[in-house]
Amino acid sequence: MFKLLFKKERQVQELIFRYLDNLKKTQEHFEQALDCYFEFGLGENCDFLIAQTHKFESRADDIRNDIIEMMYSKVLIPESRGDIFRLLESIDLIPNHFEAVLFMIQSQKIKIPDFIVPDLKEFMRVSLECCDLVIRQVDAYFNKTEDIKALVSTIDSHESRCDHMEREIVSKIFDADMDPFEKMQLKELVGQMGEIADQADRVSRSVYIINIKRRV
Repeated sequence: MFKLLFKKERQVQELIFRYLDNLKKTQEHFEQALDCYFEFGLGENCDFLIAQTHKFESRADDIRNDIIEMMYSKVLIPESRGDIFRLLESIDLIPNHFEAVLFMIQSQKIKIPDFIVPDLKEFMRVSLECCDLVIRQVDAYFNKTEDIKALVSTIDSHESRCDHMEREIVSKIFDADMDPFEKMQLKELVGQMGEIADQADRVSRSVYIINIKRRV
């Protein structure tokens, strides 16, 4: 019986690693879509990459549902099930924010002024580094390969930097000679972009708490 339970727990972990791999692919397509948008604006290539981001985000939902179904088939003890379920729900908000940014750009036909493009690129670069670190952190939790507390500190530092950049970008927007509606539209977009690093930081703290509970 214990061998069977261990095997099923391992299967859950393998599905979680599949989920993380898919999250990486979602992030890659999100980044490519943004790069295309910054360079060429909206068009067929950008629309294709947005659609690809959505495809991988949807696949993540399917994998997450498989994990939940397996967990609640008496694979893990109730305490572990609850922790992992909440962690998955928290991680899943990251690709949701990817989609929200792209769909906002696509549906509202937002045009980014040239003077803030370099700032937004750097903003997104640091935000996506947060996501990379979170994936490493979740992997470290299951494989015990890295110091989770050190990763929490690094992610928190990146998230704080993103908060600072977000405020600076918004200030630049409102200092510019632009249509007031466009200013509000861009402010909303920058705020949505900021949710990526914020959510990565929330996931990081969740992993840290779960790890502490496991050691108690």
